[in-house]
Formats: sequence, C-alpha cells, structure tokens
Amino acid sequence: MRHASARPLITVPQTLADMLDNNAWKYPDQTAFVWQNQQVTHAQHHVRASKLANALYRLGLKRQDRIGILSQNRQEFLEIYSACELTGFICSTVNWRLAVPEMQFIINDSAPKVFIFEASYAHAVLAMRPHLTSVQHYVCIGGKGVPGLEFALDFDELLASGDEAGAPLRPKPEDIAFLIYTSGTTGRPKGVMLTQGGQVAAAEILGSDQRNSPADRLLIMMPLFHIGAKIIQLAQHWRAGTVFLQNGFDPQKILASIEQDRITVTHMAPTMIQSLLDAPGVEEADFSSLRMVVYAAAPMPLPVLRKGLRLIGPVFQQQFGQTEGIGTTLLAHQHRLDGTERDREILTSVGQVSPRVNVRIVDDNGADLPVGEVGEILLSSPGVMKGYWNNSGATIDTLRDGWVHTGDMGRLDTEGFLYLVDRKKDMIISGGENIYSREVEEAVVTHDAVSEVAVIGKPDEKWGEAVMAVVVLKPGASASEQVLIDHCRTLIASYKKPRHVVFTDEIVKLPSGKIDKVRLRKLYGA
Repeated sequence: MRHASARPLITVPQTLADMLDNNAWKYPDQTAFVWQNQQVTHAQHHVRASKLANALYRLGLKRQDRIGILSQNRQEFLEIYSACELTGFICSTVNWRLAVPEMQFIINDSAPKVFIFEASYAHAVLAMRPHLTSVQHYVCIGGKGVPGLEFALDFDELLASGDEAGAPLRPKPEDIAFLIYTSGTTGRPKGVMLTQGGQVAAAEILGSDQRNSPADRLLIMMPLFHIGAKIIQLAQHWRAGTVFLQNGFDPQKILASIEQDRITVTHMAPTMIQSLLDAPGVEEADFSSLRMVVYAAAPMPLPVLRKGLRLIGPVFQQQFGQTEGIGTTLLAHQHRLDGTERDREILTSVGQVSPRVNVRIVDDNGADLPVGEVGEILLSSPGVMKGYWNNSGATIDTLRDGWVHTGDMGRLDTEGFLYLVDRKKDMIISGGENIYSREVEEAVVTHDAVSEVAVIGKPDEKWGEAVMAVVVLKPGASASEQVLIDHCRTLIASYKKPRHVVFTDEIVKLPSGKIDKVRLRKLYGA
C-alpha cells in the first residue's frame, strides 16, 4: 500500500495527494466517509482510489489529462475525485441538472479522454456520444448488463483491475486538480481551473475557520459537482474527519442523520435551512451534536436566522466566496440577534476576511475606494483560481495580478466587515438612480407574508428600468402587490420601491443555491 511503507509522512501537505497519503498513514482506521450506511476508512479509501488511478493510467491517461464525470452524490464520485488527486489527472464535473446541449458544451470544452457516468444518465450520454470527439473510453457506474451500454466499461470491474500501488505519477502543486464550470450567468459556462496547491490552501483556510478536527462528522447533501460541496469535504479531510454523504436535499433524511449519526457540521444554502426549519418534526428534533451549520450562496433572512437560533442554537457560520476563490466568514458568535444595534448591523454583512485572504473595494478604474464607499469586490488568496479553461479573454477580465474581480458590489466598514450590495450586472438604473436589488429584497422580505423574494430590473420606457419583485408567499399567507409596495415605501426611498410585484410558487435557482436572475429576467420579460 503506497502510504504505509513506500512514502514517508508529509507533515505539511503541498498537494491533495499529500493530504490523502497523510490521512491513510496517520488515521488508517478512522472513517473517511459513510455512504448508504457503509463505512469506508481512510486506509480503505486510499486503496480504492489508488487502484482506480492505476486502472485509469493503464487506459493511457497522463498527468493533466481530463476525466469527466456525470453523477449524483455517491461513493464512486469521491473515489474518482481522489484518484485524480493522487495522480494529477484533472477531474471535470458536469452538472446533471443541465439540458443535454449544455452538458455537451462542457464536455467538449474540457475534452476528457475518459468519461464516467451514472447509469441513470445513460439517455443523455447516448444522445451526446456521437458529438463527443475527445472521449476515448466511457465508464458506467451501476450499468453492468444494461442493454445499450455495451460500449462502456463497468466502473466496479475497472477499479478491481487496478493495482493498489497506484499510478507512477505524482501531481505538482501548480497542477490543475479540478475543472468546475460556473453556472453561466454571463453567457456560456466557464471552466474554473483550481490547482492542487490552491485547493490545499483553501481546505486549510476553511478548515481553520470551521475549527475542524478528526472527531468531526460532516453531513454533505449539496451536489459534489459544485465547489461548495467539494471544498467543504476537503476542509473536513484536511483534518481527517468523517463525511456522511447523502444524495440530494431531503429534510426528513437530514434530520434523521443529524440525530442518529451525531452530525457535528453541515453545509446548506439559506433556502435549504428554511425548508429544514419548516419540516414536520423539527421542533422535537435533537440538534445537540451540531456545533456548526455553514451557509453560503446568500445571506440568511433574519426571520429564518431567528428561528434557527431558537431551534438549533448559535451554530450558524456564513462563508462568502465564489468558485474562483474563497473570501470572508461571519463566525457563529457574530450571529447575535439580541445584542446591540451594531451586532444586528454586522448580521447584514458577510463577515471579515478569512486567514490568508485579502479583500479590496475598487472603482471602475481599479482605484481603491475609502471605507464605506461601494465598489467592486476583489479577492486574493493562495486558493484563487489559475484562470478559465480555454478562455484567456475571460481570464484577463477576471484575474489581474492575482486578484479575482468578483463582479460583486460591496463596501467595507471600519472593522473590516464586508457588506454585499449587489452583483454588478444586477444593479438597476431607474430614472438615473442606482438601485441595488439586495436592498429592495431586504425590505420586501421583512413583510410577514413573504417567504422569499428576488428583485430584477424590467425595461421601462419612462424610467429606463423599473424595479420588479418576484415573491414567494408563506404557506397560507396572502398579500397584494399594493400591500408590498406600500410596505417597502416605509423602509426605503420611494424611488427604490418595486413598481411591479409578481407572485410565484418557486424562484428558479442555480446549482449553488443562488437565485438565477438571468432566467428570472427571461421568464418575466425583464
């Protein structure tokens, strides 16, 4: 076994391969992850990932060749990730929620030599296969004996054929580890290149922020194709903790796992937390093991936070960042609703910079702005992306001198708390005035009848753009357009209030949990 005798203990990991070796050496019998009640230790996981890496190498793969994966959360997904991490293959994930043409674009853009897919997506793969020119080998998870899939190797058989000595390859810190495609809010999805060394740094930064330890038990239900789930898994395994993996968001399964598995840490979007807190049985649920609920994608609405603090306790921690790089943290002890006015103001922020992270606020010319002024947020850290795959133009626009230009507008206060104002492209200009959609959303959501809201700009002949609020009401609640407009008039300047309010059962979201305002504009003619 590679980690046991052939390789010495690496005390300061430089690559993700080092992390895997360290865990298998130092914590061989500690459970690495649990999938469908089956426990896999760090040593067992290392062996299986090494065998898979060896089998893929014998298919002809070289360091930095791409491996595509189309699958929901499952044990094999983590094994594919780890096989790539051990060898320097690049893992390129595909969002299974996409339409076939969108998947096809990502696969052709990343040009994998091997494409691994879950059998449930065979229909999509069969439709794309004639157009995927780079793929030399297909591998199917759970499709053995299924008619029509004879062209694909069986995943279990492929892994079993490998040698646990692994592949004769070793990644370098500057090697690309993952290609994670953005949601395409500004056009075609872009492949974010995340390096081995950068992801070790990001795991260390988040692991420190979250105070992770080998005793932690992390529940993941967010999709592993997304960086949010992947980086929190790495942050947990940076300290050799245990990951409990679920396939999708099911409030009852989550409540059961928290109670039965004594989960200590989990990660959800605010909308998921709201659904969990509204689930039957939540009032009687045992949350005593939970020490941290990490949320990202959006700030927590105060009514949801208030309910969460009452039912679960002071365990909430907000992370702000992007696929391109991590940023800030609002710590659990900073989530105070019963403190001073300053404490409540801090709750509207996304926290202070994480260790080894730098933040700047700049104007349109790239000049730094004084404290309190709104400008574009720039991030810099050892964990930022290497650039966009096959897209030098977008890389130049976004990554300059090591600083990621996030496209988010915000401001810093005198204590270094960062306040998001809006996405640069989501800012509404009405009658010559700049209106930040988040400010309007925060006003609308304070109405007792409102569960969720998204604000967009709608073309208007007179004003250029008019403010439109897309609203989801709470079950059994009612409110008219005029009631909500009048409510906002008492909280924000009159020119910022919505001129249009539409009601819907659900607001469309991106895989990250963020609201998909591009689709909203298309749906509502904005």
